[in-house]
Amino acid sequence: MARMKRFTDLDPTPHALGFAMPPEWGPHEATWMGWPADDELWFGHLVGVRDEYAALVRTIARFERVELLVRDEESEQDARRRLTGLNVRFHRCALDDSWLRDSGPLFVVRGAKDPEVALVDWRFNAWGGKFDWQHDDAVPGYVANFLGMARWTRPEVLEGGGLEIAGDGSGLTTRSCFLTPTRNPGLTEEGYAPLLRDFLGVQHLLWLDGGLENDHTDGHIDTITRFVPGDVIVTSVEGDPGDPNFRVMRRNLALLREMRGPQGRPYHIVELPLPARRLEGAEGRLPPTYANFYVGNGFVVVPQYGDPNDKRAVDVLRPLFPGREVIGLSSRRIIEGGGSFHCLTQQQPAGRTWSGD
Repeated sequence: MARMKRFTDLDPTPHALGFAMPPEWGPHEATWMGWPADDELWFGHLVGVRDEYAALVRTIARFERVELLVRDEESEQDARRRLTGLNVRFHRCALDDSWLRDSGPLFVVRGAKDPEVALVDWRFNAWGGKFDWQHDDAVPGYVANFLGMARWTRPEVLEGGGLEIAGDGSGLTTRSCFLTPTRNPGLTEEGYAPLLRDFLGVQHLLWLDGGLENDHTDGHIDTITRFVPGDVIVTSVEGDPGDPNFRVMRRNLALLREMRGPQGRPYHIVELPLPARRLEGAEGRLPPTYANFYVGNGFVVVPQYGDPNDKRAVDVLRPLFPGREVIGLSSRRIIEGGGSFHCLTQQQPAGRTWSGD
């Protein structure tokens, strides 16, 4: 592994050095993922989860390299059996779980031509201490060391699924997630603004109130509302007034219609249906959503649940991503763990690794 620099509070911030987090639809060097390994965490559905997960990896690897973390010999053998010959690089790395969107690093980029890439290593505590997290919290350090990439380490808890980035300085999150006392006690909306500006380049932070019922992330933004190119926001809506998600989604929609971008222009709001059928899991209602799509080099993968709204959701998203193949893949077993494709992936932007020298 190459040498890299670890920045502290005494060093310049990414923003001070010209770095910012780019939007997901920018060019990727690779996608980082972690192979599912714990049958108990998947409520006895690990075999089916791995089937769907392998299909996701195979799809992404058609378009860009997948950097796949495997936690032990059994995981590596199973993954290699399914994925040998694909554009996948395997890494033996201790893991608690597979949600790299939240436990993995957030990459920042400097420069448009010949960009340089570094990363920010936020603290991860499994959504407020709900599960084991010590191994997952070390993932950004592993990635930085493997790539020889400079990293800023932060004491604050921040999960990638809790923050949407538009690329124009805008960010979008939820109060139900960011303001929980089990993450960063005492950190207010006003306190998040300079923190996200200094370390991710977010100049214009927007807030919604909450997310889906029974979402163990406390309402991650990536399960309900997403930026897409061109001053567009796609947001989940619930058509059944009797569903507990109806009121929250309607409130979010009203807030989004009042929001303005950094230049004072309103966003174009596109409504995305939630699945029509209620899904139940081992711990009650599951939070299936089509908003947990993942955008990569030339593609968008959209979770499907065997639901009447599956095709409708793909049809809504396809025109928002011209030039990309919009692909529906099954996530019926994966959702048993509480998340889907976006939660399982973390993009590494294209560019030269910056070591901090």
